[in-house]
Amino acid sequence: MTSLPPVPPSEGPAPRRHRRLPLPHLTLPGCWGALVLACLSFTPSLLPRGGVLQGLICGISAAIGYGLGVVLASVWRAFADRDPRSPSRRSWLVLLVSAVVLFGVSFGLGQYWQHEIRRLMGVTDDNALTAVACPFVAAVVFLLLLLAGRGIRRLYRWAARLLRRWIGVRAARVVGWLLVAGLAWAAFTGLLLGGFVNVANEAFSVRDTQTPEGVHQPTSVLRSGGPGSLVPWDSLGYQGRAFTGSGPSAADIGAFTHRTAQEPIRSYAGLATADNAETRAARAVADLERAGGFRRQNLLVMTTTGSGWVDPAAVDSFEYLGNGDSATVAMQYSYLPSWLSYLVDQSKAREAGRELFDAVYDTWSKLPHDQRPRLFVAGESLGSFGGETAFSGEYDLRNRTAGTLFAGPPNFNTLFREFSDHRDAGTPEIQPVYREGRTVRFTDDPAAGMPPADRPWDGTRVLYLMHPSDPIVWWSPELALSEPDWIGERPGSDVLGSMFWIPFVTFWQVTADLPFSTGVPDGHGHTYKAAYVDAWNAVMRPTAFTAQDLDRLQEIVSPPS
Repeated sequence: MTSLPPVPPSEGPAPRRHRRLPLPHLTLPGCWGALVLACLSFTPSLLPRGGVLQGLICGISAAIGYGLGVVLASVWRAFADRDPRSPSRRSWLVLLVSAVVLFGVSFGLGQYWQHEIRRLMGVTDDNALTAVACPFVAAVVFLLLLLAGRGIRRLYRWAARLLRRWIGVRAARVVGWLLVAGLAWAAFTGLLLGGFVNVANEAFSVRDTQTPEGVHQPTSVLRSGGPGSLVPWDSLGYQGRAFTGSGPSAADIGAFTHRTAQEPIRSYAGLATADNAETRAARAVADLERAGGFRRQNLLVMTTTGSGWVDPAAVDSFEYLGNGDSATVAMQYSYLPSWLSYLVDQSKAREAGRELFDAVYDTWSKLPHDQRPRLFVAGESLGSFGGETAFSGEYDLRNRTAGTLFAGPPNFNTLFREFSDHRDAGTPEIQPVYREGRTVRFTDDPAAGMPPADRPWDGTRVLYLMHPSDPIVWWSPELALSEPDWIGERPGSDVLGSMFWIPFVTFWQVTADLPFSTGVPDGHGHTYKAAYVDAWNAVMRPTAFTAQDLDRLQEIVSPPS
């Protein structure tokens, strides 16, 4: 009897296997480094931070910490002459528990510090929901940077293997790193950064063709873009039209001074006025001369920020304190907003500041001495950088101007750095004293004084306004690896004493503060509106105003919100 063949198993659909998402392999030393810098990223910086921004800083800091941890572990193994080994489950458990505890404590302390910064600055708006998003944003940023770093590492290994065909192993490694680093830098600066700047330039150039709401073409012959002007209204740009189409009238000024006032002169040239800075400056000065600007008592050369913006409070204060017997000239050199121009348009600001002052000075210096107006120079932010470039130092400022006012100077300003770095011994960086304050002085609150109070301040006065909490003033690439004096010294009135320097972390914290430097109340960050009244009063030295008058003028040029 033959046996029956075995019954084959029923052929049904194969069971579906769930594939896990591939997660990047993490090393224990790298994770410890990431945890340490992530926790330290919650320490306070200069300005309040929301949850999303804090998550961005935390993720970047964690990625840097991870890389440092991996590098340090590799160096230690090289000295110990041993290969890497897999950590035990207990080591990972210790890391996990430590991460939960340390991150939780750091997160809580970070919320407390942000509350204290808001209290110092009088900031009331705070969205608690964004704080919840912080850990998730940090995790996403960390993973993206980790994957980008590993992509670069793979590219390096491929390049090194390829180079071994022609050169030795060690040389291939070195040349491979140099090639990959060069490609990464070129891609970032040329493609990413360059592309971003081009897109931003196109976007803001479209805005430059518009006119601010409530601003109309002037009907006065004393304004650029008005009747008889050598500069067409359509060529002034968005900020130029705002500058010449607004400002106090003679009646407004007279109501404040209780005297017969003149209507101020305002001259401006936009990017569309001419193709280059020299021609724009010449056109602006020609229009200034046409309007009679060189026959006024006070003449102000104002270097703008990137987009051509002039802080209305700066010029309005100058005009009120001069009883309208004043003229102001300015010109545009970029479409980009101030914080972006600050990073990419420094050369244009330098050229514009020098060309405009030289054009004004050339005409002014040819006038008879008894017919020259008092010549002043001013600039805010990148405008102060441009304004400085026309001068070689303290003596040049004193000899060629009647007074200078710079607000929120960027840390890379040549003269600002010279005056600050060579300050008198024992004076802090946030309020330095240069050569006993004989010409140049610094203050964060001109109403409270400009030290040294016991030394004379005769002749030309040069005044720098700079808040302790202004990231534009204090940001520098050197923050990444070296502690500046201003952090180690006694903090300013609106900076927490618990702020301290941390390699890499502090750099990214202050970098993240830059775009939000004007989003805080007046008197903090990069906002100087009310301070202009007392500052110009100190530089111009008018004699007809009391302290009560100056308080009243502050309410006019910077109305309380």
